[in-house]
Amino acid sequence: MNELYARAILFSVIEGGQSFWSSEISTKGAVAVYEKLLRAGYDSIKYEKLISSLRGINGDQVLSEIDKHQARLITPIDGDWPVQVNDLAAPPIALIVKGNISALHQPSLAIVGTRNPTSYGARIAGDFAAGFADREWAIVSGGAYGIDSYAHKGALIAEGVTVAVIASGIDINYPAGNARLFAEICESGVMVTESMPGQRALPHRFLTRNRLIASISKATLVVEAAFRSGSLRTARDAAEMFRPVMAIPGPINSPTSEGCHRLIGERAAEIVTSVADAVEFVGAN
Repeated sequence: MNELYARAILFSVIEGGQSFWSSEISTKGAVAVYEKLLRAGYDSIKYEKLISSLRGINGDQVLSEIDKHQARLITPIDGDWPVQVNDLAAPPIALIVKGNISALHQPSLAIVGTRNPTSYGARIAGDFAAGFADREWAIVSGGAYGIDSYAHKGALIAEGVTVAVIASGIDINYPAGNARLFAEICESGVMVTESMPGQRALPHRFLTRNRLIASISKATLVVEAAFRSGSLRTARDAAEMFRPVMAIPGPINSPTSEGCHRLIGERAAEIVTSVADAVEFVGAN
């Protein structure tokens, strides 16, 4: 058993974003945690299901399953690992990537927001994505409908690079209507997930996914978001890592801008009204 195989096995049976296991593996090493689990060094009743799963799987199986989908598992011992994710309170055990992995090593801007944007928000997301792509920044988003899709498309139209961090397995096009977009992203950019192939996009996986978007990026821009929006979680995750957070203002009576106005009002985000503003704020020149 080596570190790669141990990480692969643990990754396949432990949900992403769990602080306890992330800390254990980071401090003790994956091999030590794997062996301690098998000899009941952890609570054998509390972790009975986890231990049972471990006994029925090996590292070759995990890597082979990922390879079937033209994807690759990377871990912190890999030279391609995006070291910026190590700033998280619960860094990923591993990541599955598909496409041009070098995109994870470019300066990058996360653009996030509502799945139901106004035409104003859609245009702004595309314009900001193109503006930063022109400056050779990668655009990071979550692959969802709405602001995410317009951000990815804006980068691609500008012949830039974009990163889609998804909440499902790499083999599942979620949402299905973005299958073609995902294929285009993989041509020049990369798709990233913390879920094994076959795993569906469940509500809690979107929340753990959001922290990855924030950690991969040097800065985060919220374009349009409701008062209670998952995009605000991404913004707060970024702020916790002392990364710049920006928000686009909208009409004062627009429900899709309430989240942005909330961030601005709480001084949790810098107000930006142009690409030039954002470039200056994050030092993208």
